[in-house]
Amino acid sequence: MKALSIILSIMAVAMMSCNSSTNKKKEEKTVQAENIPKVDIADIEDGIKANIAKRVAEGGGYFNMTSEGKELRLQLVRVHTEYLSNLGPRRHFACVDLADVSGDVYDVDFFLEGDPGNMNVTETTLHKLNGKPFYTWKQRKDKTWYRLPVENATSDLLGVIEKEDKFEFHYEVTFPEMEKPAKIWLPIPQSDRFQTVKLQAINAPVKHQILKEKNYGNSILYMELLPEHSGQQLEIIYDVERLEKQAYEEDGSPTRYLNASLLMPVGDRFLTLSDSIIGNKRNDGTIMKARALYDYIIDNMKYIKAGKYGTGDAVYACDALTGNCTEFHSLFISLARSADIPARFAVGAAIPSDRDEGGIDGYHCWAEFYAEGKWWPVDISEGNKYTALATYYFGRHPANRIEFSRGRDLEVQPGPHSGPINFLAYPVMEIENEPAFPKTLFSFYRKADTTKSANKASLF
Repeated sequence: MKALSIILSIMAVAMMSCNSSTNKKKEEKTVQAENIPKVDIADIEDGIKANIAKRVAEGGGYFNMTSEGKELRLQLVRVHTEYLSNLGPRRHFACVDLADVSGDVYDVDFFLEGDPGNMNVTETTLHKLNGKPFYTWKQRKDKTWYRLPVENATSDLLGVIEKEDKFEFHYEVTFPEMEKPAKIWLPIPQSDRFQTVKLQAINAPVKHQILKEKNYGNSILYMELLPEHSGQQLEIIYDVERLEKQAYEEDGSPTRYLNASLLMPVGDRFLTLSDSIIGNKRNDGTIMKARALYDYIIDNMKYIKAGKYGTGDAVYACDALTGNCTEFHSLFISLARSADIPARFAVGAAIPSDRDEGGIDGYHCWAEFYAEGKWWPVDISEGNKYTALATYYFGRHPANRIEFSRGRDLEVQPGPHSGPINFLAYPVMEIENEPAFPKTLFSFYRKADTTKSANKASLF
């Protein structure tokens, strides 16, 4: 699903003969452009959904596909609007999550041709199974793209930029319809030894204030809104320089990170499970014990955005063994703390490594554990997706990231009527004390070609 920047060479077809005059070229191009209806993201999304609906009607209520001899009966989960792309005249691309009746979730790449209201799917390919890719995309010098088997992919095609990365990051919120006053809280990323964040602009319809969350030191933007702000936007722009993160020392006692939180219990079933996972490694040192927990989650959990995912509920993760990054790392933290290993949670966004601008597929979270006097970064959900990178993600986070906030159960004044904030990536919003969910989009622009220089050495 790394295909937002797929720019096919089709555009070259529109070029006129070299022998034509400049004026004639312009005239012919103008006529051609006038005959091609303008297509926007909503048109492509509608085209995808219409084709899926047709296939579902023809397939007895399912979108039917075959994978390695297995008949799949799929249903639409969502169209990834952040990856929709207009490839050229009447050529379009999108990737879609479809869930099989077995519970597996497939990421399917769709290619379409046609005009708004009359688009036909020309090709569908299974890109990922439960978050694990079958192939990646690589760009040629002529700007066209081709599929590359994962085993032949370099680190930058698997989401990793080493050493350093520099980019501009946009956090955009569109307020929902409001009939009563509302309040909103959202994270303001801060600089530390691994990231330098410079606030470029806050474009907001009302005044704001920055609250300080005391337990973890987070900065939180707070605003009070009125009904007349319905449909208006808030945009925050940052300039970010980020370093690859490896094990590091930090002042302060780590023991506070042994305590339970509301959705990450400690002890009881988690103590029993961690003991059984660690087994005879209990005398091999903290790093080995943490690695045993890390490997258990990689081997036993599936990356599936279905059910009660995205809440970071360790009990749910332990029972379902499915979820997104929040479930993977919440389970790890509960198990680690139960094994007397300090562990902590952070959330932000992963910046695509295979392109230099565009949308970002939502937030991403990760964890760290404490051993031998250092904090060790881990990213278990990414290690689960890319088996070849499982060793890399035990002890490192790549440079192409931005961290929004740390910790769980965040408390600020004034705070939400609902109580402590579970974790803060997307905005928390309340309209007259009732939860609301504004549309939130992340996008980026890489300011320098750091990908090539940072990834000269392969990880393999």
